[in-house]
Amino acid sequence: MTHPSIETPFALGTFSAAGSPRFAGLVIADQVVAVGALAHLADLRGTHSVLGLLEDWQHNFTHLDRLASQLAADRAGLPFLNLGQVRYHPPVDLPRQIFCSGANYHKHVVDLIVDDPQFETDGMDSTQRRAYAEDLMNKRAREGKPFVFNKVASSVTGPFDPIIIPAGSKKPDWELELGVIIGRPTYQVSRDQALAHVAGYVVVNDLTERTKVFRPDIPQMGMDWLSSKNAPTFLPMGPYLVPAAYVGNPQELQLTLRLNGQVMQDESSADMIFDVARLIEFISQSVKLLPGDLICTGSPSGNGTHYNRFLQAGDVMEGTIAKLGTLRNPCIDPA
Repeated sequence: MTHPSIETPFALGTFSAAGSPRFAGLVIADQVVAVGALAHLADLRGTHSVLGLLEDWQHNFTHLDRLASQLAADRAGLPFLNLGQVRYHPPVDLPRQIFCSGANYHKHVVDLIVDDPQFETDGMDSTQRRAYAEDLMNKRAREGKPFVFNKVASSVTGPFDPIIIPAGSKKPDWELELGVIIGRPTYQVSRDQALAHVAGYVVVNDLTERTKVFRPDIPQMGMDWLSSKNAPTFLPMGPYLVPAAYVGNPQELQLTLRLNGQVMQDESSADMIFDVARLIEFISQSVKLLPGDLICTGSPSGNGTHYNRFLQAGDVMEGTIAKLGTLRNPCIDPA
């Protein structure tokens, strides 16, 4: 598998090569070097891992940005590897906390309400359900607040690793999302200051087993995110952490998911009901966000539920976000 050059001055990832231990890597164009090999060139802290670098991100980014400019012109005899020579792991390996924003894309939620009979739209035809859903989402954007739940770190897998379809799974679904990586401790931050707490962005795919979302035995308890979203490999992540300074406005990124080459999702992050800054503000009112924490910001329209087409062994998903790269994950049965 070939990996295209990055378009930003640098990105970070977690890699291994020829059986080596995992290492934090600085990616420049189509090559990567272990961050630990740069210690004699800059005052870097926490070079043992990407999470370690994020613990002092403002300091480290300043030095890495300068180094990237120097190394783009002269590799300085450092042991760079071509990207095709390394194995990719989740860029932050692993986040301590993962937060997911549910129902956060206007078109996506409207489609879910129209397509899923379990939503309370009895007696409505599809046109009436769509009008009802549009009104509901417009009101939510004006007056509502985000809906956030947790996902466990053991569900995270690498950007090119296989997705294991659990035995008995009937409707495993894809949800391509923009992932936000926190760069400093964040508690009760305001919306206008929130983006200053972002270290960078990644591509994620928040897989869901649709048949386990609702609990008919105890409907009063709401949705069962533990059972429906946390199987091993149900959160591929990567391929790189791209620093926020190189991404610009996170509400201007195109998300595209292909299933076996066919485009299923293709939407701008501008369709978010609550933008990245609002999500950080909302989450940080209740919990303290830590460096390396991951926020999954919701998925655009075009999930398997909409097409009545769900994942199965032999499928290949390719999820791309502009400026951030592509996940490519084949689907397999359990061993």
